Amino acid sequence: MSGAPRRVWGLMYRHLALYRRSWPRLLELAYWPVLGMCIWGFTATFLTSRLGSGAAIAASALLGGVLLWEVALRSQMGMAISFLEEIWSRNLGHVFVSPLRPWELVAALIAMSIIRMMIGVAPAVLIAWLFYAFNLFALGPILILFFINLMIMGWWVALGVVSLILRHGAGAEPLAWSVLFGLTPFSAVFYPVAVLPAAVQPFALALPSAHVFEGMRGVLLEGVIHWHHLAWAVGLNAVWLGAATLLFAQQFHQARVRGALLSIGE
Repeated sequence: MSGAPRRVWGLMYRHLALYRRSWPRLLELAYWPVLGMCIWGFTATFLTSRLGSGAAIAASALLGGVLLWEVALRSQMGMAISFLEEIWSRNLGHVFVSPLRPWELVAALIAMSIIRMMIGVAPAVLIAWLFYAFNLFALGPILILFFINLMIMGWWVALGVVSLILRHGAGAEPLAWSVLFGLTPFSAVFYPVAVLPAAVQPFALALPSAHVFEGMRGVLLEGVIHWHHLAWAVGLNAVWLGAATLLFAQQFHQARVRGALLSIGE
């Protein structure tokens, strides 16, 4: 291994080593997805026991929404927090004294976000199957496209957060935990876009996640794949990812000119 792949792997290994010797870090990855699944799973069980078979169908859409939204959340937080680890350890300036290029940093952060997402979401998927008899994989092969679109959304949101941290420093760090949660009401995770106020619906439909969850409900409730929603999700992800990449490149260049890579977080 040489060149760019070696540098990407080197940065990944630096983060993987943190988890190899720290079980609390590993536990934290799965804690919130598992907790969310338990809360919503018991809620769905209660509704099903009181309202019958009709509620069971709605409960499956609820649990599917919980699990798929965790894919986006864990992807975004995995990327953003891996970047923050470099800031907290005062390592960002040292990293870029090396031949590492910005796109290689982003590639390593994306790879870490995938690993963190898989470790975090897998236990919640297992609990949904064991405790609530909900099999996420019953969605079929289309599940792969749902996963990919939600992961990409998590990445461009994380790139936006990283750009703000490069621009505003430590004051922007809380956004790593809050931005995607703030988009939850508009992402149609637990209900159709149609229930939102008319003035808000265009904003919701500008988010790839809303189209993914509309597609998920189509599969679970109607047994139909709404390909147009997937097409919109892919197109919107391309636009937002391009915009976030340009913003990151601009803010990274300005941070390097200002010398902020050495002082950020202080």
